[in-house]
Amino acid sequence: MKVSEPMKIVEAKGEVKEVEEVKEVAEKTSLARARRRRFSVPIFPLLPLTPTLPQLLTLQAARLVSSLGILAALAAFPPILRAQAGQPAAAAPSRDLAGVWMPHFDKRVDGEPVISGIEEKTRPPLTPWGQTRFDATIPFLGPRAIPGKENNPSLRCEPEGVPKSLVLPNPFEIVQIPGRIFMFFEEFHLWRTIWTDGRALPKDPDPSYLGYSVGRWEGDTLVVETIGFNDRAWVDAYGTPRSEQLHLTERYRRLDHDTLQLQIIMTDPKAYTGTWTSSPRLFKFEPGWEIGEYFCTVSEEDDYADRVRKPAGGDLAAPK
Repeated sequence: MKVSEPMKIVEAKGEVKEVEEVKEVAEKTSLARARRRRFSVPIFPLLPLTPTLPQLLTLQAARLVSSLGILAALAAFPPILRAQAGQPAAAAPSRDLAGVWMPHFDKRVDGEPVISGIEEKTRPPLTPWGQTRFDATIPFLGPRAIPGKENNPSLRCEPEGVPKSLVLPNPFEIVQIPGRIFMFFEEFHLWRTIWTDGRALPKDPDPSYLGYSVGRWEGDTLVVETIGFNDRAWVDAYGTPRSEQLHLTERYRRLDHDTLQLQIIMTDPKAYTGTWTSSPRLFKFEPGWEIGEYFCTVSEEDDYADRVRKPAGGDLAAPK
């Protein structure tokens, strides 16, 4: 049936109305993000204010930045992370990791900067238990993403855990006192204790999101061992699982005054058939930054899901 000109005008006005609603949501989201991060990363637009429908998923991913915004958010980071030309970095303080640290991006995929502190290419095969858990996840990122149907636990404001909190594009702060190291993560306002008083790992710790951590120095490298995890959090933004048998090893070394190196190693016999070792990644020292207040609130998540995330995937059928 041929559509008349008046009908076309009405349809066009409807499309304009939808675009204006999306623009309003994007503007409010940008302001909320700016308030959350005014102490750390600079304010920058993540998407045009009139995004297309497929871009809305990227907008949600960038907003939650957890797991959730690696490609879009890091696109604006290079100016921050580049060292001043012609000024060599000062020597690294001995066994001093204190300060605010921000991740470098490691590589580019399709022209976009990404971080890869946990490398998918080095992941050992999943066990049957691990495969079942993995198949049940619907992430925000990657080829398994289904717009509007994501089930990342952070959408329910469940805390992130380690190692995932270590690879998000948000800063963390390290504070060292005798016998203990604290890590404060901007994302979801998490804090973590690493005991450095010589104690051993507990035999039967209560499962938790961040586990129980002890650290020791091997020369100028801090080695952190963590056990006692629960199986609720994901290892990364792509829905990779972890079990209560996860043993996480982190190796921190300050290469120079401005650069921290971290390597993540995981052994989880319930989820993986072997040890998962990722290449070291780098963080930049940010002495002028303060960690911002970044809480997850259920009301904000529900409102955003109703107005943007769910409509973005409403007309997209799940793949067969």
